[in-house]
Amino acid sequence: MSDPLHVHYEDLDVGQVISLGAVAVDQAAMDLFIERFAPGWDAAYGAPDAMVYALWSRLAAEKSAGWAQTKVLAVDGLRFMRNPPAGELVRGRLTVMGKDPVGDEKGIMIAQHDLLDEGGRLIFSCLTRAVFARR
Repeated sequence: MSDPLHVHYEDLDVGQVISLGAVAVDQAAMDLFIERFAPGWDAAYGAPDAMVYALWSRLAAEKSAGWAQTKVLAVDGLRFMRNPPAGELVRGRLTVMGKDPVGDEKGIMIAQHDLLDEGGRLIFSCLTRAVFARR
């Protein structure tokens, strides 16, 4: 794969798995998130679903910040499997599931995104469709 700052449609292959990095579930951040966005959620249950989504969104945005991705068209099929506790290290990965060229200048990439806990168990998954510029 090319330098992550120059990832275009042609640089991604169906079946390719790309690490999105990792982030720890921070207790103070979780407490503040619950206070502001999930009142009534018991922190003993772990991070609420909306925070899990925010953690994935952060990892995905940081990884693709310099890519030639012009627009995310959809985030579908969200699955929340478990709520990680404070202190848990959460890892993200993206798997390219399909590609569809759209003319000479762009193409659509379909990807499966997963968040995994330290033991490799699934926490969250979703499908995205994004428009990428072609070289």
